Amino acid sequence: MSDYVHGYDQRENQRLEEQAKTLVELLHWDTHYEAGEEVLEAGCGVGAQTVTLAVNSPKAEFTSIDISEESVNQAREKIKEHGYSNVCVQQGNIFDLPFEKESFDHIFVCFVLEHLPDPVKALEILKGYLKPSGTLTLIEGDHGSTYFYPDSGEAHKAIECQVMLQSAAGGNANIGREVYPMLVKAGFTDISVSPRMVYVDGSKPELIEGFTKGTFTAMIEGIKDSAVEAGLISESEMAKGIADLYRTAEDDGVFCYTFFKGVARKI
Repeated sequence: MSDYVHGYDQRENQRLEEQAKTLVELLHWDTHYEAGEEVLEAGCGVGAQTVTLAVNSPKAEFTSIDISEESVNQAREKIKEHGYSNVCVQQGNIFDLPFEKESFDHIFVCFVLEHLPDPVKALEILKGYLKPSGTLTLIEGDHGSTYFYPDSGEAHKAIECQVMLQSAAGGNANIGREVYPMLVKAGFTDISVSPRMVYVDGSKPELIEGFTKGTFTAMIEGIKDSAVEAGLISESEMAKGIADLYRTAEDDGVFCYTFFKGVARKI
């Protein structure tokens, strides 16, 4: 299991919450499961996506797992606070799950494979827990899809630091473009992948606050010290890059980022 490059502190938890709230419609307008269906959420983190799953499919039954005990505890608290009775949260490793094979109707994986050194193997393992004709939903971002106005070399360099740090930890911040080939390699069929672009300009204040500032730029700020300590960028360049990302959130600024959502079926 690779290290989680963003860390597990409260600021990162808040960033994940902001991301989940901001992207609900974009990523989950078509995420629904039927009454009585058993769904495994593999890698639930602090439960940011779990809440949306429970709301969208109140009569489905969810088992949400994460490798981090701290994250599992926070996810349980979140589910308890919201009063959802259709979610069971437990600690578990995708590569060693405590479930019977072919015991789930669907599997949901969101922002997880980007952190794994062998994402195709993870998909192959997860496929074993799907019932015949069951589906897997996979969502990942791609930092290489980032562009903005005003453009900035320092901002691009700061983003590349995030990509390099994640790679050094065994992950891939540009994994979104690989959703389709990964599902093919893992042996799934009926694969459908759709790009979900976040487009932000001055007319979208909720996305300026929730995504450009609260999600993406907050993520780059979060790796500032690690990037400088690793010698990937100077402190002044990093500060300029972050400032320029915030500049894109002003009235005349534009910020774009693309997520990729894949849905596939087990033969």
